[in-house]
Amino acid sequence: MDSKCYKLLLLGGAVRLYFSRTSLASLIGNRVEFATPLNSYKRMQEGVFLLQQGIDPYRGDLVHETPLLLKALSAILINYAEYLPLLYIILDLCTATLLYSMSRSFVERKLLQMRTESQDYNKDATELQYNDKDVNNISKMVLVAYLFNPLTVMSCIGLTSTVLSNLLLATYLYALNKRQLLVCLVLLAFETVRSLYPVVLIAPLLLVFARRSVGLGIALFMIFVSCCLIIAGANFLVLNSWNFLDGTLGFIFYFRDLQPNIGLFWYFFTEMFEHFRTMFLITFQLNATVLYLVPLSIKLRKEPMLLATVLIALMAVFRAYPSLGDVGFYLALLPLWRRCWKFMAHGFVVFTFFLITLSMMGALWHLWIYAGSANANFYFGATLAFCTGQIFLITDLLFAHVKREFCLYNGQKIMIDGEEARILLE
Repeated sequence: MDSKCYKLLLLGGAVRLYFSRTSLASLIGNRVEFATPLNSYKRMQEGVFLLQQGIDPYRGDLVHETPLLLKALSAILINYAEYLPLLYIILDLCTATLLYSMSRSFVERKLLQMRTESQDYNKDATELQYNDKDVNNISKMVLVAYLFNPLTVMSCIGLTSTVLSNLLLATYLYALNKRQLLVCLVLLAFETVRSLYPVVLIAPLLLVFARRSVGLGIALFMIFVSCCLIIAGANFLVLNSWNFLDGTLGFIFYFRDLQPNIGLFWYFFTEMFEHFRTMFLITFQLNATVLYLVPLSIKLRKEPMLLATVLIALMAVFRAYPSLGDVGFYLALLPLWRRCWKFMAHGFVVFTFFLITLSMMGALWHLWIYAGSANANFYFGATLAFCTGQIFLITDLLFAHVKREFCLYNGQKIMIDGEEARILLE
């Protein structure tokens, strides 16, 4: 990292430190857009207190963090609570640093790949190829996109455990690019036991380490399952009880808390008749996990990092308890696909969706909860539009990738009967 990157890190830390000392920090910690039943700081505090008192935190329906993390954070929360914002800031800066290093490694690999394939590329596709300047430019764009995104900044100052999730995912992506198999397996298993949905990221791991061997892929999957069991066993040793499984994974899968958030689950299951609940619960959870996994893995089998980016984005949209911190993380990965931006057609639409819906959420929440002049439909309409904007962004990125791949080999200008043809993806 050069001096400019260190200055960016210091500035990003200073911004977080400043806002963590204002009233905005406590406000964000109570906002449903950032704090969910899974990542809320208050719930983690309650879990640490119950654990210290020798009470099983999972007997009720309040605590949903894993025992290992509660135990790891208990000493800090009890003895050095005033330094906790500083710890979260350091962890967030570590996430930014890992994303920076990961992006450099990714672009360097892309350069090596394109040099070996350059003879197959069309002469008209030079601007679509990664170049030496991208090693620095793209990595700095990723760094800035994470450090100064208001969504990640506010998630950090609100002390949500999304900061920890982002750190684990960033480390996983870094290890994936560095081809560190054991680190990938352990981190992915740990995050899967915490929040269920990262299990889908086993697909890019298998594409990287076992693309041409079914037997090796099965073996790696079994090792991954073993890692999950070992981590679950370590959590059991903290409490001598398996109640945490129902309080974490069970709570996520069965969606027991109908508190509003930026996702799609809460409104549907508030209105749902009880005898339909099981069928729709399975449908929604399949949509959030395996529904897109196989077709995307087949289509993006040569681009495991793009697959990982898209799967992380889909998790942020369709998971049971999403937060804006999850959205901020995958937005920071978009500069990796800078060479696809030329073909992204809905940038203005997506930006408008994001700007208007994020602005309206706070106002509509106030009208619904405090003023009493609106109802749940208003707030859900804003969150539904926000999810729609995210889907536009994800599909736009996928279509842009397909168009770029086509133009790399066929050129950007295709002449038919002496006239330039227009490329349409239907």
